[in-house]
Amino acid sequence: MTARSGDGGGPFGWRFTAPLLLASSLNPINSSLLATGLTGIAREFAVSPGAAATLVSVLYLCSAIAQPAVGRLGLVFGQRRVFAAGLVLVVAGGVAGALAPSFAWLLLARALIGVGTSAAFPTSMALVRARADRAGGGTPTRVIGLLSIAAQVSLVIGLPLGGLLTSLLGWRSLFAVNVPLALVTLVAVGRWIERDGPIERSSPARMLVTLDAAGMAVFAGVMAGLLVFLGDLAHPRWWLLGAVVLGGLLFVLWERRVSSPFIDVRLLAAQPALARIFARQLLSGVAVFTALYGLSQWMGDAAGLDAAAVGVIMLPLSLVSILVARLVSVRGWVRGPLIGGACAVVLAGGMLLLLQSATAWLVPMLLLTAVVYGLAQGLTAVATQVATYVLTPAGQLGTAAGLLRSFGYIGAMLSAGVISVTFGAVPTDAGLHRQGWVIAALGVVLILLTIDRRLPRTAGHRAT
Repeated sequence: MTARSGDGGGPFGWRFTAPLLLASSLNPINSSLLATGLTGIAREFAVSPGAAATLVSVLYLCSAIAQPAVGRLGLVFGQRRVFAAGLVLVVAGGVAGALAPSFAWLLLARALIGVGTSAAFPTSMALVRARADRAGGGTPTRVIGLLSIAAQVSLVIGLPLGGLLTSLLGWRSLFAVNVPLALVTLVAVGRWIERDGPIERSSPARMLVTLDAAGMAVFAGVMAGLLVFLGDLAHPRWWLLGAVVLGGLLFVLWERRVSSPFIDVRLLAAQPALARIFARQLLSGVAVFTALYGLSQWMGDAAGLDAAAVGVIMLPLSLVSILVARLVSVRGWVRGPLIGGACAVVLAGGMLLLLQSATAWLVPMLLLTAVVYGLAQGLTAVATQVATYVLTPAGQLGTAAGLLRSFGYIGAMLSAGVISVTFGAVPTDAGLHRQGWVIAALGVVLILLTIDRRLPRTAGHRAT
């Protein structure tokens, strides 16, 4: 079937954007969807809560490794084919999880879902870039913004949706829900996304060289080791960090010498502004996820608020983030929002220093803190994606978009370590204040990284 374009929206009408938004929502919604089912899973398969929580880590690990690799696969085999193949994996993961006879099957199901959902964002960015280049209309910030907003919305609704499904249908429905979502998206892709060109014929050995399979393998090992290390900073395994550093050096040396690198490290050296975008993504991820999970734990344990109250208090974070992200995408701003977002991170860290569990003004201060974090997230998310789009050559955008997401996952895992170290065994006021100092320091570093004339002011301008 061929793509259709007569949807009244020009090159980026709803028929083109709808499957991209649906697919890009699957990864973040699966990040939060399972949280409500972990207790039932642990009970049914007689595993510890810690073992059940590895289902969350598996998704992060597979996503962090797969997203840049997907960008490379799309470049070689075609973005639409890889996009569709990812959806097929999501269907397989949903079925495997819904029918899982053992905990090992659930781990496999989450791995399939992690890899499958990772195909959406890198290929979507590449498809948007290809259509924008053909249309000659400049950077489509509205579409890029919608991809970011879709991810934020789906991450937020994952918890309440998961709770509803678990209470009505049981935890297996948390896997099964992926099947209809992926199938609907797959049909939309078949109807409304243009077919790829023919795959260049090549021998298996030559194809492995073109894909840089060796580079992918080393990258996967480095990412796996790093995420395992970050997962337990309270009891750091320094030998593992040493192995990660050594593996990273070997990866850079390998990528510099191959003719068709998986990740062009020479581009990052030549484009320091792009390298700094990835650094900002990591540090922003640490700050925002520390707030999302650290502050939530403190409100429940130290401040004694119930789950419903915590959810209401954190709601402004999402609402403000979505509204600000929409404004940034419509205006096409880049440098200004990144600077503003970095300043908001500093302010958010300062707000944590003022919080006391016994204060009479606790709820208003928490609401204000959530608003500040929402500003930080909303100002940063779209501007970061647009900057990546503008600074990356078209042929490498899929890999760069995937790498951007990988750095976000590293930030999420690192935030877990920050929470563990600052809180210790129990969330306390003192622990929250330690988090505040860490987040404020991260904000200062973000400001220093963002005072960068190579960053464009808007999506329509190149860096100076």
